Amino acid sequence: MQQPGDVMYFWVAFVLYLLSFLSFTVYLGFKNKIVTTTAISAMVIGFIFHTIALGIRWVQAGHSPFSNMYEYMSSMAWMAVLLFLIFLWKYKKPIIGSFVSPVPVMLMAAASLMPKQISQQLMPALQSYWFQIHVSMAVLAEGAFAVAFGVSIMYLLRKKLGDKTNIKALPSLELLDDINYRAISIGYPLFTVGALFAGAIWAYNAWGNFWSWDPKETGALIIWLFYTVYLHARYQKGWRGSKAAWMSIIGFIMALASFFGNLVVGGMHAYV
Repeated sequence: MQQPGDVMYFWVAFVLYLLSFLSFTVYLGFKNKIVTTTAISAMVIGFIFHTIALGIRWVQAGHSPFSNMYEYMSSMAWMAVLLFLIFLWKYKKPIIGSFVSPVPVMLMAAASLMPKQISQQLMPALQSYWFQIHVSMAVLAEGAFAVAFGVSIMYLLRKKLGDKTNIKALPSLELLDDINYRAISIGYPLFTVGALFAGAIWAYNAWGNFWSWDPKETGALIIWLFYTVYLHARYQKGWRGSKAAWMSIIGFIMALASFFGNLVVGGMHAYV
């Protein structure tokens, strides 16, 4: 086992994300340029340190940083921040960070509790480029679902407060609904290709069958079906607004339950 060199950068990123979250929270009550600049700058700089941390880990390990719980959660947080920064650049609504920034903070906090050692020799089942495709696309998808989750909570709060709120910076319901949809539209194809198709091919190469009803496989299928229903309901039934927001929230909770279920039920995916 090799002592990881990325941990210091991970902690710097974690602290900066936390500072960003606190600043975005203050921004809810005080729409101040200094507060906004602090929140965004801390998030951007934290993202840079986070990227360096993942890069160092990749180089030291000799494989992509998705092989254990610590790496998976850290990478999911990285994707959530990346997507948030893209939406921030596109929509110019810093207030969204008040509800999205807690997600990477919680993921980083959970990752910080996991063992951080690097194993340069992966178990045989993980020594496959199909594994790299499978896990990398799944973690990117779940990062997108995390952003949709945060925005959906913001949508429901915005709708409940209505015109009674003193928080003038809250985006319109239409914009929040659009961001929710776009985030899921990014995550869904990634999850479809990565978690299901690439995962099935990897399973066949590793264990000789495409599907074994492993708890995590079953969970992934349920999550995929749920988001499929979400998109179908939006396209065919016109489900938007609160219905779409609740489905987004439930979908991400299901994804978290499937992910952390590894710690309880084990199975073929117990290593990640």
